[in-house]
Amino acid sequence: PESFQTDVEQAILSLPTPSAVFQRDRPVPTAGQWSPESDANGFDENDFDDEGNSDLDDDPSTASFVPVDPCQPVIAALRTAMGDRIPRRFIDLETSPFVPHSRVLPDGYALKQLSLEKFSAAVAPFVTAPDDQQWRDRIDFMAWQLRQLSVDFKNILFVCSVLDWPWVRQAFQSKDLTCPTESAVEPTERVEVRPSSYYFLLGELPLITGLYEQARATLDDDANLSIDGVKELLLDARDHYLAEYKNRARKITPNLLRQCLKYIRNLTLIEKRFSPQLITIVTAAQQVAGDGYALSVLESAKKYPAAQSLGLPEIGMSIDQAAFPDGSVFDINNRLPGPPRVISEIKLIPKPDESQTLDWQQKWNPYSQCSWPAEDNKIENFRQTVFDRAQDVMGADLAQTEKFTTSIKDGIDIRDTVRHWYDGDIYVKVLPPNQGRLDCAVMLFDSPADPRDYAWRTTWFAEHKNESTLAFFATDFTQQPVGPGICLASYGGAMFLFPPVAIPDIWQDPRLEFATTLEEQLIGAACLHSNSPHIALLSPKAPGYAWRQIAKKFKKKLVHLPLSRFSDETVQQLRMVHVLNGKEVRSYAADFIRRV
Repeated sequence: PESFQTDVEQAILSLPTPSAVFQRDRPVPTAGQWSPESDANGFDENDFDDEGNSDLDDDPSTASFVPVDPCQPVIAALRTAMGDRIPRRFIDLETSPFVPHSRVLPDGYALKQLSLEKFSAAVAPFVTAPDDQQWRDRIDFMAWQLRQLSVDFKNILFVCSVLDWPWVRQAFQSKDLTCPTESAVEPTERVEVRPSSYYFLLGELPLITGLYEQARATLDDDANLSIDGVKELLLDARDHYLAEYKNRARKITPNLLRQCLKYIRNLTLIEKRFSPQLITIVTAAQQVAGDGYALSVLESAKKYPAAQSLGLPEIGMSIDQAAFPDGSVFDINNRLPGPPRVISEIKLIPKPDESQTLDWQQKWNPYSQCSWPAEDNKIENFRQTVFDRAQDVMGADLAQTEKFTTSIKDGIDIRDTVRHWYDGDIYVKVLPPNQGRLDCAVMLFDSPADPRDYAWRTTWFAEHKNESTLAFFATDFTQQPVGPGICLASYGGAMFLFPPVAIPDIWQDPRLEFATTLEEQLIGAACLHSNSPHIALLSPKAPGYAWRQIAKKFKKKLVHLPLSRFSDETVQQLRMVHVLNGKEVRSYAADFIRRV
């Protein structure tokens, strides 16, 4: 409506910083308050029954607003017209309160391949006639205004919703068109919107809106930004994720991103869309790369680097509500609504804020701590896997080859058979008897380990016979609370003794004073307390001279397994250790623990 023109055009001059122009609805008289003077406020006697009761909304805390969003079609048209000094007219009907209407329409991305005429022809059969009086009055008023403008202007571009256009055209051509009466309205007001609320103001994701503004400023091609922007979002989220989780983060490889994009494409097609929604992108990120990366996608999606302070009152927005600086909360209606908003739910555990973190740290009892059984089970299963693979390596080192006679023994040795292809003999493998069971494994996830990063060094004893005696070095769990009585640390390295035995704390044991690094301390403790002649060693690199000398000192042999044999996702999950402030915390720990 015309009442919005001054403030909306002023707000457009402030772009690329988004803002909003609000118009509060006029209070509706309550029962028994109607009088002939009420007509001055836009009400008439027909709005009340014989007893003076109003059938209108009696809640005065409502307002309508125009989102000054760079990607909103009407705002983009006004911005272009202002830049080209083309005269502009706001011709909607003044209404209070404003009743919005929207429909589910085809994805606008189709316009990149279809002409506007074909797109409109496909949509037209599904555009229903106005179903309320205010909508019909607005259509008649816009048609009447177009008639008046056609007297003074030869060429007029009418920018409106596709839901309005067929009926405005019909009214414009009607001989019985009359001009409806406008309501008295409150003055409009410009406001800033908190960057954290851009989700609810902008039609596109804030990050993608920012990419459009960047392309506009640099005169780059933005024809495919609605899709390429998704790739930019995933890459930006990767940087955010790696910065937050550091060495605990899993590797977001190009192959993983390709899988994520494929997942997004499939979900988008299932939803019968061409371009993905935020919930689709976050769901794919969660399923492919875990909760941590999905939360980083959410954080990156709300970035809008072009935002600056406008010196206006700042409001917070949510779905259909706005909180003003004076503490008032209004139900709001968008005057430029897009498709209907659908509320979707996805279970993600958010990162706690600083006040919560400080409160949890202050309430921590340093004399009561235990592990989380779910993580215990995972790492014990992994320890058994390491044992099994180490025994395979031990057997492979002692394997022999002989000519086939009457039995294929432990299988055909392809290498020697091919090597002796010229004499036509077949060679078979002969594996030695089992060399005994392993009872100790050392896992080094970060080597060489910086002692400054791994301040927490301790020895834990088994709670039951299926757990190992565990000695490890890890990050300081007290610096990363994730819930009430729940802290998170990350293993740098760990030693497992199974079956469990009681041993002195390896970090205080004077017999291990020769160790100069954290890794040497674990390897020395393993050699000291193991009853097996072999120690399974999982590490990024093969053991060097110093480690082999420690094993030789205790008459042990290190059986090395490269860490690269296991998936990065598995390793990063195993490195996480949650410390609970007492066994009673186990009852609710799952509500706060998230997988990276």
